[in-house]
Amino acid sequence: MPQTPDPTEQILVTHAGSLPRTEELIAANAAREFADDGLTLIRTEEFEQRLSAAVADIVARQQAAGITVPGDGEYGKAMSQATDYGAWWSYIFQRVEGLEVTGEDIFSQPNVESSPGEIQLTSFPNRRDWVRFQQAYQDPESGIGTGNTATPFPATVGELAYTGQEQIASDIANFRAGLDAAGLETGFMTSIAPGSGARIADRHYRDEEAHLYAWAEVLREEYRAIIDAGLILQIDDPSIAENWDQITPEPSIEDYRRFTQLRVEAINYALRGLPQEQVRFHLCWGSWHGPHTTDIEFRHIVDLMLQIDAKYYSFEAANVRHEHEFTVFDDVELPEGKVILPGIVSHATNVVEHPELVAQRIIRFAERVGRENVIASTDCGLGGRIHPQIAQAKLESLAEGAQLATAQLFR
Repeated sequence: MPQTPDPTEQILVTHAGSLPRTEELIAANAAREFADDGLTLIRTEEFEQRLSAAVADIVARQQAAGITVPGDGEYGKAMSQATDYGAWWSYIFQRVEGLEVTGEDIFSQPNVESSPGEIQLTSFPNRRDWVRFQQAYQDPESGIGTGNTATPFPATVGELAYTGQEQIASDIANFRAGLDAAGLETGFMTSIAPGSGARIADRHYRDEEAHLYAWAEVLREEYRAIIDAGLILQIDDPSIAENWDQITPEPSIEDYRRFTQLRVEAINYALRGLPQEQVRFHLCWGSWHGPHTTDIEFRHIVDLMLQIDAKYYSFEAANVRHEHEFTVFDDVELPEGKVILPGIVSHATNVVEHPELVAQRIIRFAERVGRENVIASTDCGLGGRIHPQIAQAKLESLAEGAQLATAQLFR
């Protein structure tokens, strides 16, 4: 069986997780029904067969595009509506006991204001960027909405426990079959971070830290399943950066760093004893197509990101709000043995990046942290954000640009 390409000989290529689903898979997801709990989607043999074939196909298409570290496209993360967005997070609600749809989900909570040292997250529609550009966000013609959600958003109403053993086993089996069919050794699979899970309302623990660590215990079981299968675990946690915009009024950097430090520690608690070489972490500022004028600067949180017990770190670096921040690594030394996965092509534009621009962006980072410590990636998931044809073209351009960068960096 072919081995994973050697990063000391070439620039490897990956992406951030979500890839566009086929129309058939979206329709099959939309046709599924909820169980009595209002959260769990009923599984059928017909759907499982369709899903397995779709995962094998997306792995093959990544290989054809030149992706050297593929994912399963997040195809196994359940969705219920005719959309290709949202499952990265909401899928977990179908795999956890102790949740209930209360009618007070995070999208309908009233605005909450924080005070110094007392940070609270406001509701999504009241985040500062959305308030500042309220007309644009409410305009259906603007194209900057967040898409439909996969399930109703629940609250924590009892002791949390992981019940997703069957689902994660199915995800792993489908992905393994796809990798084997393509003759590939391994790939990555995503799971959310405790801090993202704990953003739902807490009606049980009524203590921020207790709620976070309860989520850490729950998610640890999913993390271990992915790692034990010989796959690379990617922890998705936009909350590390994205929470900043969900706090009104804008907090001090010091208060926000303290708030975020607890979430970093919860991730590390969930990862305790697990091999760092099989862990990568994804940070982003939210993938919706908005102005993002209130994003926190990368320089304020990069050291917090690097505290996470992972080998690989994925972050946005191609969209126009964050591309300039490659200079962060002029001042921040990447710890020995760590690898960065900067976004080199963006989900935020339909324009397909030229391979030469891709190469230039890769080289910027390689010059700062070492060529063997850079894997070319996407800013965020492409699924639900751009048309499938454009997503495929972006992956192909990413791979072609990585080849150009390889020719310059390894000659």
